[in-house]
Amino acid sequence: MTDPENRVVLVVEDSQVQRNHIVNLMQQLHFGTVLQAADGLEALRLLDQQAERNVYLVLTDIDMPGMDGIELIGRLRERHGVDNLIAMSARDPRLLETVETLGGGGGSMNLLGTLIKPIKLEALSRMLLGAERMPRQAGGAAAEALGLEDIRAGLAEGQFVPFVQPKVAIGTGLVKGVEALARWRHPQRGMLAPGLFIPQIEGTPLMTQLTLAMVEQSLRWLRDCRRAMPQLSLSINLSAVDLADQGFVGRLTDLVQHHDIAPQALVWEVTETMIMSSEALANLARLGLKGFGLSMDDFGTGYSSMQTLSRSPFTEIKIDRVFVDGAAERANRRAILVSSLDVGRRLGIATVAEGVETVADWCLLRELGYDIAQGYLVARPMPVDEFVSWTRSNRARLRALAAGGATPDA
Repeated sequence: MTDPENRVVLVVEDSQVQRNHIVNLMQQLHFGTVLQAADGLEALRLLDQQAERNVYLVLTDIDMPGMDGIELIGRLRERHGVDNLIAMSARDPRLLETVETLGGGGGSMNLLGTLIKPIKLEALSRMLLGAERMPRQAGGAAAEALGLEDIRAGLAEGQFVPFVQPKVAIGTGLVKGVEALARWRHPQRGMLAPGLFIPQIEGTPLMTQLTLAMVEQSLRWLRDCRRAMPQLSLSINLSAVDLADQGFVGRLTDLVQHHDIAPQALVWEVTETMIMSSEALANLARLGLKGFGLSMDDFGTGYSSMQTLSRSPFTEIKIDRVFVDGAAERANRRAILVSSLDVGRRLGIATVAEGVETVADWCLLRELGYDIAQGYLVARPMPVDEFVSWTRSNRARLRALAAGGATPDA
């Protein structure tokens, strides 16, 4: 977090005790200007007074007399000048889930997430770090410059590269695999995350070009890496365009054979919505017949996940981060984790929890019996040439996590 002392924060909370507590937390995080409001109307008046400068963050309770927090959030969507939003409540956590579903709306305001009161410094600090990772939604010059022609030229010049994020066995702390994630090494703008280019090319032939570029580079790296880690698996995301193309399965198979890698070392990740067509479902089955691993990504967020899972040859399910993050504190998210794990066990397939960011959530997953964890607590996505040294320097930390959650410094 850069220069918090120069940023303005607005805390909206009707309880004086709770408000003082949150203000104190913001001061511990070294925010220089912390405004306070007891309800939504007062908050809007304060924002009007700050019209000449942006408010970096609004933290609002959702249960307040007069204008409640949900109405306030709706009003904030209609105006400019607020960068980030955090909603909080001591009420039923499902109310906060509703706020997350609504999101921050359009424009420049990012919903960083929701917090259960009483607010803890660690949880607040972690959520604020998310603001530093989040690209601005407003667009701007960077977004305007990332057109199809720029992406096409970048693909032709080999600017797109895979990063890898480790997948770790929760019971042992051993690294079992990695997920390959596309990054754009832009010559002027530096390393760009997929959110800045994937939406532009979805549904176009450029999506297939990007997938094949990631597969080719990732397989080359995996072949070399498996000499030292022969059990390592590699997960790669497929797009809807890829999966619906009958010829694409053959191209994937040829690439894997060319690099002399066993199909069992590869896991193709797809989302439920991608296999709604008979062509996609048939190609998924063909990949399964060839011995590849198949993962249902974002499990639990679709409309008919159970039906899709029961009729498709998946070898693992990845539980979406919206159910994992904060599950140690939220009974409703824990309930989803328990039911998803039960489905995985009954079908005899692996369960992967993504978005694991806290020791508390890791410990819950270990207690429940989940197989694999992936997320920032384990590691952020990294360049492929850093992976081997990362595994060596993090062995003790990962073993300590598996043993009980206490972690020495990495």
